[in-house]
Amino acid sequence: MSDPYSVLGVDPSASDEEIKKAYRELARKYHPDNYQDNPLADLAEEKMKAINEAYDAITRARSGSAGIGQNRQQYQRSYQQAAGNSLYAQARQYINLGDLAQAEQLLRTAPRQDAEWHFLIGYIAYQKGWIDEATQHFQTAYSMEPGNAEYRQAMAMIQRGGSTYRPGIYTSTGCDPCTAYLCFSCLTPWGGTCC
Repeated sequence: MSDPYSVLGVDPSASDEEIKKAYRELARKYHPDNYQDNPLADLAEEKMKAINEAYDAITRARSGSAGIGQNRQQYQRSYQQAAGNSLYAQARQYINLGDLAQAEQLLRTAPRQDAEWHFLIGYIAYQKGWIDEATQHFQTAYSMEPGNAEYRQAMAMIQRGGSTYRPGIYTSTGCDPCTAYLCFSCLTPWGGTCC
């Protein structure tokens, strides 16, 4: 790997906040969701991989071993598993289009009911006004993956009795994983405050 500081375009003397800011800007710019059906998609994916590796290397070196990089990796892995599953990606598209019936029908064909399945079914139930069912599915998703910020956000909203919840259903124009990560990092002790 080349110098991680040069990959992020920062000086080695940069503060943690400057490094985080540089990472966020590059992640927004090169995230693969921005390059769907684009001939530059492969290059953007390679660049994003290099950016992630550089950020991880810097945060590991600065925190001793794990810290921010490990939490970001855990969140990113969770999203990649969901996005990598075309059934879930399709279900999220239907949800974004407001076609809850088609999303639910698709999810009912899933070979297993993992945390992402429960989260999406819970969201559909929530949109239908079935709060008890939504709560049950959100709790199941959260208990299966308590480190997932999106599931935690859904649980917090349900526990507060909120009615304005809209999860980060990822699209190229909506809340993408990087933006979700930014929100997540703002809520955690190591993330500091939102920018």
